[in-house]
This record gives sequence, C-alpha cells and structure tokens, in this order.
Amino acid sequence: MDDTLIKVLVVDDDPALRQLLADYLNRHGYDTLLAPDARDLESRIQRFSPDLIVLDRMLPDGDGADACRRLRQLGEDIPIILLTGRDETVDRVIGLEAGADDYLGKPFDPRELLARVETVLRRKKGASAFVKEKPVAFGPFIFDPAARQLSRNSEPIKLTGGEVNLLEALVNNAGKPLSRDRLLALARDDDEGERNDRAIDIAILRLRRVIEDDPKQPRWIQTVWGVGYRFSP
Repeated sequence: MDDTLIKVLVVDDDPALRQLLADYLNRHGYDTLLAPDARDLESRIQRFSPDLIVLDRMLPDGDGADACRRLRQLGEDIPIILLTGRDETVDRVIGLEAGADDYLGKPFDPRELLARVETVLRRKKGASAFVKEKPVAFGPFIFDPAARQLSRNSEPIKLTGGEVNLLEALVNNAGKPLSRDRLLALARDDDEGERNDRAIDIAILRLRRVIEDDPKQPRWIQTVWGVGYRFSP
C-alpha cells in the first residue's frame, strides 16, 4: 500500500465487479482495498483506515445500509457511497437515512463512480487530497485553495468555479499526470452543467492563456501525451 494515495475500500460480493473497480480506481491514482462482505468491511477499516468506502447494499451477510448505519452508530465518519441494483427512490432514502454520503444504482459507468468519489471527498471538510490551506506560489502567481483565488502580482484573476476546481486538482497533484477522466471528476461543477473530454481541453487552454507566457509552449500546465495533463511547478 502507498500511504501517499487516497485509500478506497470497495465492498461487493461480485469478484469481477470488485476487480474492475479496483483496476479503474488504481489507474486514476487511488489505492484500492477489496472486501466481499460486511464482516471483512469492519476488519479492513480497523486495519487500513480507508478514506472512503464504496459499499454494495446486497451483501451475503446482510444489507449494506445496515452496515452503514452500524458504522455511524459506532462514530465512524468515513465517507460512504452505497451501490445497489434497486434504483428506486425509497432505496435511496433508506441509504441516505442510514448515513451514506451518496448513492449509485447499478449498472453504472465507472466514470460516474469516479466523479462521485471525487465529489464526496471534496465535500468532506478537511479532505487533504482536495483542500490545501497554504497558498501555492509559482512564477508571479499565487493560488489560494482555501479562498479559491488565483492572483498575479497580488491582483486577483477571475476564474469560473470549474476552472478553479481544475487548477486546484492540478496544483494539489503537482508533478503527477492526471487523466482526463480524473480531471473531469475533480473539476465537475454543478453550476456549469455536464462536462466532457473536450470541455477539459478547453478549460486547460483557458487556464494556459491566463498563466502561461506562451500557451503553445506551456511551462506550468504540461500535456502528457496518451494520459492527460500535469502541473509542473
């Protein structure tokens, strides 16, 4: 295990789905743990202290919603996303009332799960992967994640919410290549509607026009061919 990565515990009795999600999340920079049932869920929490749990409702030894409720009663505040094959309103309500942070019906696109993982973590106060209190300086620029403000020579620069999310994702993962899928999830802003790969490319171009001396030969936001983009301070 890599202690520098966010740990996601996937609890599902379907070994093929567990492995598919593990492979996908690992490719996008997470350290993924696996468990087949509620009993293993509690033992892995105690041993590995995951940062987020993806929990199926239909487990061999009980209802995932009950497991979620039990964790909350024990004072455990790890973010939880419930998965279920029953995508009815009443099941969503049951899951959320049990203490889940989000709910996703099967079948689903792994990209949607990734987006929900990123959103839940970003919402969680103090999630170190997404909130850095100290401003980050590069060249004549200072980016303050807490204030969600980019400035140049102390002059504020206006960015959209999605652009701030995108810059924050890049800065907080300095030196690491980020795929478009992960940037899509990190930069998603409910006020700006749906995003796609092209929207990420356009947002990157806009940021480059703001912070690069020559957007065609970027110094700070570099293209990693076949992967995505990387912030290089």
